[in-house]
Amino acid sequence: MMADARECPASVNCQARFHERWPALRDPHARALAWLLDAPDLMAADAPCWEGRIATLGPVSEEVAAWLRALEQDPQLNRQLHDHMARQPSARLGRYAEKLLGFYLQQRRQLVAANLQVRNDGATRETLGEFDFLVRRPHIDSGNGLEHWEFATKFYLLEQVSPQSDPSGELPPDAFVGPNLADSLGRKMRKIMQQQLMLSRHPAAAGVLPEPVVSAQALVKGWLFYREPLSSLPPAMGISADHCHGFWSDAAALRERYAGQSGQLHFLLLPRLEWLAPARADIGRTLGMDALQEALAARFNAEPAPVMLAVCRGPEEGEGNDVFEIERGFIVPDGWQQRAAEHVRHTVIRI
Repeated sequence: MMADARECPASVNCQARFHERWPALRDPHARALAWLLDAPDLMAADAPCWEGRIATLGPVSEEVAAWLRALEQDPQLNRQLHDHMARQPSARLGRYAEKLLGFYLQQRRQLVAANLQVRNDGATRETLGEFDFLVRRPHIDSGNGLEHWEFATKFYLLEQVSPQSDPSGELPPDAFVGPNLADSLGRKMRKIMQQQLMLSRHPAAAGVLPEPVVSAQALVKGWLFYREPLSSLPPAMGISADHCHGFWSDAAALRERYAGQSGQLHFLLLPRLEWLAPARADIGRTLGMDALQEALAARFNAEPAPVMLAVCRGPEEGEGNDVFEIERGFIVPDGWQQRAAEHVRHTVIRI
């Protein structure tokens, strides 16, 4: 066990908490937005390493909770949400999450600008950066300027590094890698902190900002995935103790994991735009273990990339044909772990 380590909270189940908090929500956009507003932050706002530059939405008030429930129950408000999401649709999960948060900020009259680009004054008009959100929250700030939020929804898998890769014995943030291995937690947070949150200081930003920026912070939501049930996290990494988390494994280990239980469980392969909130779906969409193994083999044959799986319980009385996610994991193809380990070793060595 690493010195001063923090264990991932096995007792904290984001799925159970979400289903308990939002039992009436079935609309997929409303559920995803409720998760964005109510889920634990991925980064700990009070961690010294972030120097106060992590934004947090705080607890969902009863007023906001009632508004979220109305997204399901009020036809006019539900139509506004769906019309908003239908404009310039994107298959990118990050863009989908941005649109959801933008809708909330608009409705709360806190949004000043979204995706505001800053370009240089040269002939090329090169884009220097983009403000994800400029917001004004009078109940948080005195109103003497704008907050700049860089918003990210991230999903990373922990690939443990060897002592040879990291002689300090610490767990580097770059050991958390994205499923496509093109990103890591460390790389993403360095880019946000060292580049994106500095945008308002660039001289060219003054030409597009409607008011001065008084604070620049990162708002980060997401899930982390572990090969083992418990992993140790150094507090210095700045990850929230109650972050949402799941597992990752290959297909063979998945069958072992649920040996003797698969008859009581339902398995659901999640499309990318359904990765945010814990799944609630019609039982007809789910698979048994044998059918799941066949589906995974076909997916990996077509594209050797990790697949998000929701493990669900069956419907209970009064729940119709709906199944509910109880845990989730990335299922990785053969060879992925070796590629991930090599990626982490090279990244740690370069740093």
